[in-house]
Amino acid sequence: MNKNMTITEKILAAHSGRKHLVPGDIVDATIDIFMGHDVTTPAAISMLEERGIESVFDKDKIVLVPDHFVPNKDIKSAELAKRLRDFASKHDIKNYYEVGRNGVCHAILPEKGFVLPGTTIVCPDSHTCTHGALGAFSTGIGSTDAAAVLATGKLWFKIPESMKFIVEGDLPECVYSKDIILEIIRDIGVDGALYRAMEFCGSIIDDLSIEARMTITNMAIEAGGKSGIIAADKKTDDYLKGRTNKRYTPVFSDDGANYVEVREYDVTTLEPMVAAPHLPSNSKPAGKYKDVKIDQVVLGSCTNGRIEDLRIAANIMKGNCVAKNTRMLVIPASTDIWRQAMKEGLFDIFAESGAGISIPTCGPCLGGHMGVLANGERCVATTNRNFVGRMGHPKSEVYLASPATAAASAIAGKIADPREYI
Repeated sequence: MNKNMTITEKILAAHSGRKHLVPGDIVDATIDIFMGHDVTTPAAISMLEERGIESVFDKDKIVLVPDHFVPNKDIKSAELAKRLRDFASKHDIKNYYEVGRNGVCHAILPEKGFVLPGTTIVCPDSHTCTHGALGAFSTGIGSTDAAAVLATGKLWFKIPESMKFIVEGDLPECVYSKDIILEIIRDIGVDGALYRAMEFCGSIIDDLSIEARMTITNMAIEAGGKSGIIAADKKTDDYLKGRTNKRYTPVFSDDGANYVEVREYDVTTLEPMVAAPHLPSNSKPAGKYKDVKIDQVVLGSCTNGRIEDLRIAANIMKGNCVAKNTRMLVIPASTDIWRQAMKEGLFDIFAESGAGISIPTCGPCLGGHMGVLANGERCVATTNRNFVGRMGHPKSEVYLASPATAAASAIAGKIADPREYI
């Protein structure tokens, strides 16, 4: 038997008291951080109340962030947010991020130092895989499992098979991590990593910032992945300085570890990519869609709403204007990012170009509010999904792209290659 293990197998073994694990094993693992938001966590809270469970496993390991329908768009969303707020108050949960200091939960968690290498993180939200960018095992769960974690601090897992993605080459101008992950999903399909841990490595991954790495792990779920993960390195350590004083132990895959599949990519000739409706795998170079007129551009979300993303878009928008009959929405992913963007003058650039600027929220990404599409409208978005009706009307269309491609498209009023606007 091969005793070598992948990073994912090692983390889950350490959290379940096992010395060795292989794909298919069932474990009961300790959870280091539970995160919840206003849409799926209230259902878990109700399950606890219905069963008379009056305590939580560890209030300091729970992080609650209202973000999906915040600011509340109607009475129902206000009630959901209130349920989360009341739960935090009842259990004296200090890690509660209210409007004014909140943001998209997957931006808040690493920003505030809750994501540490070698830890386990769960949240009833599919894009929880984002946090694997810092070398953690992080995955989305359902509301029922969320209730179990809130009560016990543990959750069962079936050990996933691991896939390795080696990314090499020289990254061309105007090609970013969003383009890389769109190309990988195009290659393997939306079920190409079904219930697998997607492990990313290679010289290109090493060169990426932590923020850029988060974009890649964020979209592991769009390939069907159980999780996405990147081993911690000096960049991880530098990112965590000033964010946490907790000690952590990075975990690395063993040489000779078993992978169900290994795929290699040379991105030297990769172009800015766009995923057309209605699948994230439906990607082609942006130039292939140059005649597709658009009505809206959304810059934001847990995929591409960080300060690095806003800087990339602002660099292209500077001195340009949003096209006539096109609107652009800029939605920073957290309050800290909002403040930083304001401090750097990015908001002036966006405002002068004719873009609208929002407070942090998931908003239009899930068709929630603050940018819902009407019948027949098209949107270029830096979000992660372009399913039928994802951002509004079932007959609207969403095209996924990087912040650079989104900004160029806003200027052109149609899908555009950002290399034309440098």
